[in-house]
Amino acid sequence: IQELLRVMRTIDDRIVHELNTTIPTASFVGKVDPGQTCKELYESLMDAHTNRERIIKNCISQTSAVVKTLKEEREKAPEDAALLKQLRKEQTKV
Repeated sequence: IQELLRVMRTIDDRIVHELNTTIPTASFVGKVDPGQTCKELYESLMDAHTNRERIIKNCISQTSAVVKTLKEEREKAPEDAALLKQLRKEQTKV
């Protein structure tokens, strides 16, 4: 998940470069529609944010389900140290 999120943040991390290449210089103003290129950049950013948010929420949901299951198992076996360690690890993820 972390690697996927890192890749998905690329557009945010390079926003200055993206803006510099999207907004035309004086010599290219007549050849490029700045409004359209800015709109495309905005849509690209919004898509990236939406996808990233969906992945994060999915991860939280899945990890929360695992935590719930581990808590139920912990109630049945309170002395299981390995189970407690796994539960703490999953709780930390959330």
